[in-house]
Amino acid sequence: MIWFFLLVVVALSALAFFGGRGLAARRAAAKGVRAHSRPTQHGLYALIWVGAPSLLVLILAGIFSGGIAHHALVAGASPEVEQLEPFRREAFFQDAYLVGAGQPAQQIWPAPLTEQLTVQGRRSAEIRTVLNVGTGIAALIAAILGGLYVFLRIRPDLRARNRVEDWIGALLFACSAVAVLTTIGIVFSLLWDSLRFFQSVPVAEFLFGTKWSPQIAIRADQVGSSGAFGAVPLFAGTFLIMIIAMCVAAPVGLFSAIYLSEYASRTSRAVVKPILEILAGVPTVVYGFFAALTVGPALRVFFNSIGDLLIGGPLNDVGLYLSLVQNQMALVAGAVMGIMLIPFVSSLSDDIINSVPQSLRDGSYAMGATRSETVKKVLLPAALPGIAGALLLAMSRAIGETMIVTMAAGLAAKLTLNPLDTVTTVTVQIVTLLTGDQEFNSPKTLAAFGLGLTLFLVTLVLNIVAQRIVQAYREQYD
Repeated sequence: MIWFFLLVVVALSALAFFGGRGLAARRAAAKGVRAHSRPTQHGLYALIWVGAPSLLVLILAGIFSGGIAHHALVAGASPEVEQLEPFRREAFFQDAYLVGAGQPAQQIWPAPLTEQLTVQGRRSAEIRTVLNVGTGIAALIAAILGGLYVFLRIRPDLRARNRVEDWIGALLFACSAVAVLTTIGIVFSLLWDSLRFFQSVPVAEFLFGTKWSPQIAIRADQVGSSGAFGAVPLFAGTFLIMIIAMCVAAPVGLFSAIYLSEYASRTSRAVVKPILEILAGVPTVVYGFFAALTVGPALRVFFNSIGDLLIGGPLNDVGLYLSLVQNQMALVAGAVMGIMLIPFVSSLSDDIINSVPQSLRDGSYAMGATRSETVKKVLLPAALPGIAGALLLAMSRAIGETMIVTMAAGLAAKLTLNPLDTVTTVTVQIVTLLTGDQEFNSPKTLAAFGLGLTLFLVTLVLNIVAQRIVQAYREQYD
């Protein structure tokens, strides 16, 4: 039913546009004067005043109607329903919503509640109908009032163009404000639950502890009977995999961009660039399968073969270690993640290099520089800020990756910089801690928010440092 009223509002807005445009032209012709704004701008002004208030009513109704319907349904509940435990009472009302919508209930209720489920389902449908009809009528009233207001104001001296531009400016400001408020909301949600976590676990233990065992132990003599929350192994695993990934993605992506921009023919560029960009569209779970089923076994066979050759010689210990290497290791996750990040670096760097003015290339060639010297001495310094941004984007993507690490690097929280060991990352642990039925107030679950806040702050510091470096090089180039 809401969709019907939405279509009516769209139709009224279209009528307001054509009516406002025609009315402005007629009034200007009747007075024999030149209007300040064009008839189309008057029509847009009328469309805004008819459509904006009604859409605001529909949006507010969509936000608050669910809560209003729930409170109305709860207020009229029978004594049998009110005597239920809070959890079962909420489940009963959820089934009542389903029954009212014509769907089967998710649970089987005993005989005294079966009749009440039908009654409450009927009440739920009635409440929804009343709210939908009231919302539609309120939206139509808002559209009519807005139309009366704007049609009384349309005249030749009305600065409709300025009014429309003010509305557009307000819309753009609202869109930017949504992004800012979303960021603020994320930060405050992380801070709130992180403070609750740090009330149970000291900050120093979390940031500098070397044991990560967030599960609550069964016996008092187990490691960290109240949980061990030292996050250093997670940070080490995160940055180890990120460094391996960037060692693959940065040179391959940057050299690919240089080739596509300066050396490749049009035919080669038309073939290679789309193939590279296809990598960006492959789901991360596919990369995870590729790492677990192809890259991991291949590297294991490679290192095991080297280890078998070294056993019995002066490097016997190294050979024994290599012969025991398994499929899951940081090197596998980092290498496959680097392959995934190649299009991020390549495409952005290619666009940045192509945006360097052609006059710089021509000046370099006029001075007798070769193509490689032009790339090294002119193009790369000029494109350095954009290339740094591409590398920063790839780095942030590597820090936030979860699926590849889970399938290719394991879940072991080890404090190691050995790329052949199994490690885990911050994002993988966040998913692990929040998966399944957990007690939300326990330090085990709240540790996810502490990890998220720490990762957010580290990423923020990296962004600030990168911006400072970019600004310094940009000033030198300018």
